[in-house]
Amino acid sequence: MDRTDSAASSASHTGDTLQKRFTALQARLAGRIVGQAALVERLLIALLADGHLLVEGAPGLAKTSAIRALADGVEADFARIQFTPDLLPADLTGTEVWRPQDGRFEFQPGPVFHPVLLADEINRAPAKVQSALLEAMGERQVTVGRATYALPQLFLVMATQNPIEQEGTFPLPEAQLDRFLMHVQIGYPEASAEHEILRLARDRARHGENADVVSAPKLPLEDVFAARAQVLDLHFAPAVERYIVELVLASRDASPYDAALAARIAWGASPRGSIALERCARARAWLAGRDFVTPDDVRAVAPDVLRHRVLPSFEATAEGWDGGRLVDALLQRVPLP
Repeated sequence: MDRTDSAASSASHTGDTLQKRFTALQARLAGRIVGQAALVERLLIALLADGHLLVEGAPGLAKTSAIRALADGVEADFARIQFTPDLLPADLTGTEVWRPQDGRFEFQPGPVFHPVLLADEINRAPAKVQSALLEAMGERQVTVGRATYALPQLFLVMATQNPIEQEGTFPLPEAQLDRFLMHVQIGYPEASAEHEILRLARDRARHGENADVVSAPKLPLEDVFAARAQVLDLHFAPAVERYIVELVLASRDASPYDAALAARIAWGASPRGSIALERCARARAWLAGRDFVTPDDVRAVAPDVLRHRVLPSFEATAEGWDGGRLVDALLQRVPLP
C-alpha cells in the first residue's frame, strides 16, 4: 500500500468511527426519549445540516427532554426560554447594563448566546420577540444598540408549538416559518412505548432524575464540525438532484402532474426549500452509514422540510388540506428517478 492509499484508508476509517459515534449518540437519545424515534433522528439531522427545528406536538411528549438530552450528549451549553405574551426582545438577546463604578455600559448576553436553545411555545410571544429570535437564527448574530455580537459557531434552536390551545397566541408568519430547516409534527407513543415510559418514570422516581442516563463521553464540537464536512462530501447523483428540483418545482406549479392539486396550492417552496431538502437528505444518508444519497432519503425528509413551505389555497384550507397533505400528494405524483 503506497502513501496515498494509506491516507485514503485512514480518512475512511476516521469517517466510519465518526459515524459510529453519532449512531451511538442516537441510540442513547432513543433510550432516554422513548416513543419519539423520528424526533431524535430529526434533531441529529438538524445538527448535521446546521439548521433549526420547529416541533409541534401536544404537551408531555418529551420535546423539552429531547433537546436537553441532545445538549447533554454534545459538548454544548443548553438554555431554555419560555415564550410568553409579556416577553421582550432583550429577555432573549440580552441588554446593556449601566455600571456606575466603571462609568460605562456593559453588555449582558441573553439565553440566545447558548449553543443549544429551546424556544418553548414560540407562538405565545409577540412578533418583536419572534423576529429577534429568527433574525439570530438567520444571521447568527445579535445587534444591541450600535454593537453586533456573534453567536456561537454551533447554534441550534428547537422551537416548539402547542397545537391544542390557540387563544392568546401569535402565529408565526409564513415568511418566518421558512427560516426553519424542518417543521416536525409528533404524536402520541404506541402502547409498547407507553409501557416503557412508565417503567422509566418509576425508575427515575426511585433513583433520581438521571437514573436512566448511560454514562458516556460527550461528543466534542470538533466531531460535529467534521461530521458536517463529511455530510457535504457524500456522493449526490445528478438524478437525485433532478428529483429534488422536480419536487420543488411541482410545489410551485403541479399542473403537469395534477391540475386539481395545482389549484389547491397557493404558494410553493422557495430555493431555500431545495437547499434544505438536499442538506437533510445528505444528513439522513450519512446517519445510515452510506456514502451516497438515494431518492428514498429525499422522500423520507420531504414532509418535514416542505410542509411549512407549501401553502394551501383558501379553498383547499376550507376542504381540510394543509401543507403536509399537499406534500404527501406531491410525493405520490412526482415520479422517482
